[in-house]
Amino acid sequence: MLAPPPPDQQVPDLGTYSAGSFTRGRPALVELAWIVVQTIFVSSALPGSTHRRFLLRLFGASIGAKVVLKPGIRVKFPWRLTIGDHSWIGEQVWIDNLADVRIGADCCVSQGAYLCTGSHDWSRPGFDLITAPITLEPGAWVAARASVGPGVTIGRGAVLGLGSTATRDLNPWTVYAGIPAAAVRTRTITSQN
Repeated sequence: MLAPPPPDQQVPDLGTYSAGSFTRGRPALVELAWIVVQTIFVSSALPGSTHRRFLLRLFGASIGAKVVLKPGIRVKFPWRLTIGDHSWIGEQVWIDNLADVRIGADCCVSQGAYLCTGSHDWSRPGFDLITAPITLEPGAWVAARASVGPGVTIGRGAVLGLGSTATRDLNPWTVYAGIPAAAVRTRTITSQN
């Protein structure tokens, strides 16, 4: 059991919040234009991936060949997003990329997954911003409703199971489940013969 804090413990003072060296990466008008375009065309229920790939690229994302982008996806800053060839991004995925998010080739990010690159330093009175990139190596799968935290690398071919939360790097070719995610088995892909 944790000891109670001392009676003179300082309380948070959000008025002293600092974003440190963080920058949004584009002028406010570009960000505003992205918000409008995303709301109308990218996050909408319109079917198809072609227009989503085009618009994300137009705003600075690096999107590979034959990437599938389902309706309802949200991307904070497209200029901080890279998606490799043949990857799939499912319905209602939120890529909250205050820092870079790199999704390798042949990855799957399933419905309702959340990739979060930002947090707060709860030990500072101002609850200061902390950001760190996320990387999904080729062949990784983030299952439906799973969450990936700042600074996490999901290894090649690794799986983060349904509703699980990755707060640390996941080893290649390993299946993880739970909150926080723990290794449960090795991933083996069999031939289709």
